[in-house]
Amino acid sequence: MLINNIQIINNEQLSSQIRIKGSKIIEVNSFNLRTDDNYEELSFNFSNAIAFPGLVNSHDHLEFNLFPKLGNKIYNDYIEWGNDINVQNKKQIEIVKKVPNDLHYKWGLYKNLICGVTTIINHGKILDTQHNNLPDVYSNYNYLHSLCIEKKWEIKFLFKLNRLPVLIHIGEGTNKGSINEIDKLIKWNIFDKDLIGIHAIAMNEAQSKQFKAIIWCPDSNSFLYNKTANIPLLKKHTNILFGTDSTLSADWNLWNHLRLARDLNYLNDDELFFSISETASKVWGLKSKCKIEINKSADIVICKKKYKNNWESFYSINPEDILLILKNGIVVFIDSELIIQHQNINKDDFDVIYIRSIKKYITKGIRDLIQSIKSLLPKYEFPISIS
Repeated sequence: MLINNIQIINNEQLSSQIRIKGSKIIEVNSFNLRTDDNYEELSFNFSNAIAFPGLVNSHDHLEFNLFPKLGNKIYNDYIEWGNDINVQNKKQIEIVKKVPNDLHYKWGLYKNLICGVTTIINHGKILDTQHNNLPDVYSNYNYLHSLCIEKKWEIKFLFKLNRLPVLIHIGEGTNKGSINEIDKLIKWNIFDKDLIGIHAIAMNEAQSKQFKAIIWCPDSNSFLYNKTANIPLLKKHTNILFGTDSTLSADWNLWNHLRLARDLNYLNDDELFFSISETASKVWGLKSKCKIEINKSADIVICKKKYKNNWESFYSINPEDILLILKNGIVVFIDSELIIQHQNINKDDFDVIYIRSIKKYITKGIRDLIQSIKSLLPKYEFPISIS
């Protein structure tokens, strides 16, 4: 496969070309690649387009992405929020729970793919079901939900976890208890396990030194607590990753999260981009991903370039602007205009969806999925349509 005339984000070259063989990138050049007449390949020619590696969503709950945002006030911590919605929104929750977990989970995968995510760190149960050509679900970590919800967390933390990083909600709130639980976790970490904290709204500078990384979820935090983590302080001592959380507390569209984060100006454009790409790759050990360079996995997203400045174009993206997504060198999402140009692409491998009335083709399965969910939740409004 040959991708011509694109601008790679965070690359100084004005125009680049990428050659892919199998699942790997084998060439990246700033000049015209000569097509070998003996080498049959699919060629995409772009004008005014940007490319970047498939994104890493470092925090989602895939089984909660059919819920609407649930919250009735500004909360002090996650315990207060959970108790409140389970009373005030009990009927809504019960209705959505009628949908089997595997359908929730699969919609969570599609939600992420539509936004350009090819790797998800799911904080929850990993289902055995494999979904080809959908985002990878990373599970090489030790799961703890949180200190207040995880039963017998001390015993699990000390004796039942291996040497993989410990992923845990921590400091999710604005009260003194949220600060104290961070100190408590640090105190119990007598075996010096790698800690990756989610949210960390209450975390201070001294505490941040004890964590390998913090996963920042500004949209979810703002909705529930009207406050988010002190990222300018925390980034001095630990890695900052980016997560969306589920639609139970945040917008479905990752790009709205990134624009909110950019408006806060806690990370510069490079840092924010790295939090969903190279920094995430380093922390999670995704050595073959998150860069467009030779021998890396061909997880690539290509979008319309709407501004002269690459960063302005990147942070203005919405799902309808995505022209092409490759997962391990396989086309899994493609704009209808590109389908017209490439008659050798088998349409039977895809389902048609519409994002803001713009026609896209996405790896097969979403049509049956939506129809199955609609049979149980007839009033549910998806952010995309299938007709």
